[in-house]
Amino acid sequence: MAAMLLTGHGDVDKLVYHDDVPIPQPGPGEVLVKVTATAKNNTDRKAREGLYPVKKGEVTSFAMGGEPTLTFPRIQGADIAGRVVAVGKGVDESRIDERGLLDFNLYPDARRDINLTPDYYGHGADGGFAEYVAVPSDQFHHVPNPELRDAELAALGMCSYQTAYHMMTSARVSAGERILVSGASGGVGTALIQLCRIVGAVPYAVSQQEKAPALKALGAEAVIDRGDLAGFAERMLEATGGAPIDAVMDLVGGEMTDCFIDTMIQDMKARSTYPRLSIAGASGGNISEILWTRIYLYQVQIFGVSHGTREEAEQLIDWIRCGRLKPVLHAAFKLSDLHEAERYFVSRGSNFLGKIVIVPDSQWDEHGAPFALEGHS
Repeated sequence: MAAMLLTGHGDVDKLVYHDDVPIPQPGPGEVLVKVTATAKNNTDRKAREGLYPVKKGEVTSFAMGGEPTLTFPRIQGADIAGRVVAVGKGVDESRIDERGLLDFNLYPDARRDINLTPDYYGHGADGGFAEYVAVPSDQFHHVPNPELRDAELAALGMCSYQTAYHMMTSARVSAGERILVSGASGGVGTALIQLCRIVGAVPYAVSQQEKAPALKALGAEAVIDRGDLAGFAERMLEATGGAPIDAVMDLVGGEMTDCFIDTMIQDMKARSTYPRLSIAGASGGNISEILWTRIYLYQVQIFGVSHGTREEAEQLIDWIRCGRLKPVLHAAFKLSDLHEAERYFVSRGSNFLGKIVIVPDSQWDEHGAPFALEGHS
């Protein structure tokens, strides 16, 4: 089969396209999926560049379970859509031809309510930047919805949506609460806006103003520009009519985190719950300077979030099947053009909103071409 192999930590030259990779065989309890589309995530780039340090000064990828699981060569790509073409021992053959979406987690055990050593397909095991992948049958969820094209289904992938939902469940986001969503135009950000509306919370997006119309159409109550850090909290409070933000969903980190905390602690008498901050990204910097007195005197609760649980994934699949979650698909690229897709992803401009997906060349005409960037074939 054709596949893009990650051969080591580094730039895009470490991604090497091959057309002679053996097709994986489904083991007991697994299905073999013919991949039609796989959404790109920032974690693909960060894992490739070794940007998951857990100690200061370290350059590596995470190893939450002890030993590193990212070994080379590795096929990346977590958010896989496709069709079952074969089943392993113990899996009903009626599943063949099912179209579905992968719950991307490599779970350490069978628990449904907790996931303490998160790892995922495309990191600790081969993923979807290939023509075929073997995955657990109970994690490849049937989504027959005819209104969703395969590329759109991939754009609803669990890497973004499950991370977003776990940020919310960790912080106990509830109906009526005002929620600040940073990095709002990306995959997790657009997922957060939709999920807030589903549970009845009110999302306030932090993004560029030129993206405001699209983000408001998606469900954002208002869009606040991140410029002028000194006056950020005041502009945020102006958008809420002076009411404090109840909880922050932080995907930025760096110097912005302290500004986000400001939006929650301006008037503690106006609050009815503790200030809460969930963080699942650090696109603005991996180190933040925060006075701990601000955290413990204002009783700010901080939740580090990575991935999510089986229960949360199944809830998201139900919402997809019911049509309550809508794909935010920006564009599709051929698998053989993954270098170009990676560069485009990093340098994306003001017109970028949502997800890009990678489609095997053999599937391009049907599943990729309708969503190609203008000027690409």
